[in-house]
Amino acid sequence: MNAPLALLKRLGTLAVGLLLAGAAVAADPFPSKSVMIVVPYPAGGLSDTIARVVNHPLAKQLGQPVLVENLSGVSGAIAAQKVLNAPADGYYLFQGSPNELILAPLANAAIKFKSEDFRLVQMIGIAPMMILARRDLPANTADELVTLARSAAKTKPLTYGSVGVGSFYHVLGEHMAHTAGTSMLHIPYKGGAPLMQDLSGGQLDFAILPVSQQQFALADQGRLKIIASINATRTDLAALKNIPTVNEGKLLKGFNFSTWTGYFVRKDTPEAIVQRLSKALGAVLADPAVLTRLEAQNTLVAQPMPPAEASKAYEAETARFRAIAKTINLQPQ
Repeated sequence: MNAPLALLKRLGTLAVGLLLAGAAVAADPFPSKSVMIVVPYPAGGLSDTIARVVNHPLAKQLGQPVLVENLSGVSGAIAAQKVLNAPADGYYLFQGSPNELILAPLANAAIKFKSEDFRLVQMIGIAPMMILARRDLPANTADELVTLARSAAKTKPLTYGSVGVGSFYHVLGEHMAHTAGTSMLHIPYKGGAPLMQDLSGGQLDFAILPVSQQQFALADQGRLKIIASINATRTDLAALKNIPTVNEGKLLKGFNFSTWTGYFVRKDTPEAIVQRLSKALGAVLADPAVLTRLEAQNTLVAQPMPPAEASKAYEAETARFRAIAKTINLQPQ
């Protein structure tokens, strides 16, 4: 074989090799490296706990490490923006809720992303919520609280606390006042700890918050009272079986809310990757250890949903809270 032909043969072999290598890279199954869960709150809180319940079972399903990154600030927007700035390849998951992805863009003028910039892959946990009151508030049921709020509005409106303007708890408080046909005074706090301190100390009248063991401990100590849950029915969680719901009265019947946590990706993430993540997260939800650990945090495990159903659920929640925000005239600040 002469030199030119030998050279052409070698070049041809090299080209075929490069094409095969490229095809292999293109065909690499997702995931081929570590996946990151971005949590929009500091370590140690409920959101962080949920992520650390999920990450190891999810890693087992995906066959790659799943790491947790805590990135707090601007009502969760810093963490959300990091996910939006990353490639739409499924390697960055945002652990979000209505608070960060639906309400924050409506309440904070500095947040430029929209709820529609994200796609829900799977809901993970659903946290029931309760109305808590200072121990000496002269109301022991949801109906008595509404009656008291209506009468107090004429002289000194009842105060309710939240973790900030536009937060889930603020929106629920304003919506409750609207539902009850009365006015109440919102007191924003810089976190749950100072809010609970004032509530248990008698400086705040009431708050609507997710269920926690701290609340039951304070109630057992006589430092606050539990008025009602705002679930439609009593849940299977042992801690809530003896707590009446607002639907057992008349004046707040239908005022039913819970807060949920889910895993999101950028909306333009390829469908095959979304399907892979959805399947893996669905398997995580079926893990008995995950069920036990989430229920220990008073969080119910969500029912697995196909991606199309998850998208519809997210759209419905977005529409619901946007309608409430409009009703209470929530304005970006």
